[in-house]
Amino acid sequence: MWIEGKVIERNDWSDKLFSLKIKVDIGNFIAGQFIKLSRVVNDKRIGRAYSLVNPPGTDYIEVLAVAVDDGLLSPNLQALASGDVIDVATKATGFMTLDELPKDDHKGKHLWFLATGTAVGPFISMMATAEPWRNYQKVVLVYGVREAQDLAYLEQLRAFEIQYPSQFELVLLVTREPVDGALSCRIPDGLLNGEIEALAGINISAKESQVMICGNPGMITDAQQVLKDRGLAKNLRRAPGQITVEKYW
Repeated sequence: MWIEGKVIERNDWSDKLFSLKIKVDIGNFIAGQFIKLSRVVNDKRIGRAYSLVNPPGTDYIEVLAVAVDDGLLSPNLQALASGDVIDVATKATGFMTLDELPKDDHKGKHLWFLATGTAVGPFISMMATAEPWRNYQKVVLVYGVREAQDLAYLEQLRAFEIQYPSQFELVLLVTREPVDGALSCRIPDGLLNGEIEALAGINISAKESQVMICGNPGMITDAQQVLKDRGLAKNLRRAPGQITVEKYW
């Protein structure tokens, strides 16, 4: 179930927010899936799931995490440095992937990613593949955090703006401090008052949009309700819709 990986890089975005690159071979996976990391702490094995930030085809995995003060594993992970080893599950899993979205007449033209905090990771993995850019006229990432220092991978996101200038729209929300160019509201509130769509330059609709939501449960519940009130429905294999969700804890 577990194979040994070696940390090749740690990036500290803030005092609690960090990412790890780990040299390990987990085989093929689909962008949007997650992997379990594990360590033995006080003679007890602790394992937790983390979404993969890297796209398929790399010879390493990358995860984004927050060190929780009373967490059983995350503080231990934050203490890792290059050369340290970590146990990694042999296979990634998860169903919040682009191939689970509706096809053909149900696909729509615009793909929206709504993320809070570390939940931006799987969307970065997806955007680093060709699939969203090949299948949708517009890709919008709505990325909400508390403070500016929590905006991980911002340089990479700006690179997507340069690479796909007519396709990609980045909407940032920072709730606890003013940041130039960023909204100061929660994602559900920004959807409700129209600020997010105004900044993106397009509207969300049942006919033209697919919306993938990943993040804290409160944001997911409230954002889904706003979208359902507009006529969007949850996407199910037996009944194609417009809303795909993954709770992040």
